[in-house]
Amino acid sequence: MRNDLDRIEAAFAGTPLAGLPIEHGPSGTVLVADIDPNRLHEAWQAADALVPVIGRRPVMVTDDFGDTLTRPEPEPGPSESELQAFVAAAESSDPWLTYRHYSEDDEGDQGEIEYYARGMAGVDLTALVPDVALPTSRPALERALYDRVLADPNLYAQVLGSVGFVTQTDYWYTPDSVLLMLLPTSDVRSSGYWVDFFGALTPEYQQKLAEVLAQWHHRWDARLVASWGTMLQFQVGRRPAPGDEAWTAAGQLKALAPNLDLSQWEVAVALAAGDAWFVHNRP
Repeated sequence: MRNDLDRIEAAFAGTPLAGLPIEHGPSGTVLVADIDPNRLHEAWQAADALVPVIGRRPVMVTDDFGDTLTRPEPEPGPSESELQAFVAAAESSDPWLTYRHYSEDDEGDQGEIEYYARGMAGVDLTALVPDVALPTSRPALERALYDRVLADPNLYAQVLGSVGFVTQTDYWYTPDSVLLMLLPTSDVRSSGYWVDFFGALTPEYQQKLAEVLAQWHHRWDARLVASWGTMLQFQVGRRPAPGDEAWTAAGQLKALAPNLDLSQWEVAVALAAGDAWFVHNRP
């Protein structure tokens, strides 16, 4: 009720969120309006720092909730038993059996080698793969490319210079109007219940996405900053190291983001040097 909003408003004092309109949102959430789209990351960071205080995990969303900010009373969220069942199903799932890149099982011929070796960002590695045995799977081909990039510091720097933009906040999509949604939980896994994402349109997929959020948070301190329907944006506190860690993280990111237009070997180079992950999954 109003006391909860007053408590949140008091917690915002002295932060970039101070004085912004706060009202009840859908399904037990609280919405903060008048967020400056050019400072959305700063606003999110202020709210994230307050999670231990207000008990609500923040996520930026598009301002398409109509008259939500005029609701006089809170809308009930899921019951405790319903949320516990959601969390249990998420925790027992293996999201990477479901989230798999559509080309993961492709067999590569000479044309495939040339396609992936050219990359998407301007660094051509075709000269490095004349001895790759054919046919080969796309992941095996791309791992061979990645290992050869890792073995050449100058080439690695060249690739990073062409792909580093995808792990910088400058690459993030910014809507014209945004809201800060405060979810009625501080738990990362259960927060997936409220995340609106094109790649998780059914309850089963939403549970698997919740497990992805939990795994990435545990492994990389990846925190969901924004959900724009077809896009998710994360702040990452621990970068994967070049090699196996970056390769695995890149494969998971590509599986969740089939519309991220880089090869896996390019994404692996980028992830080891950036703190902002971008997921794109659209029709």
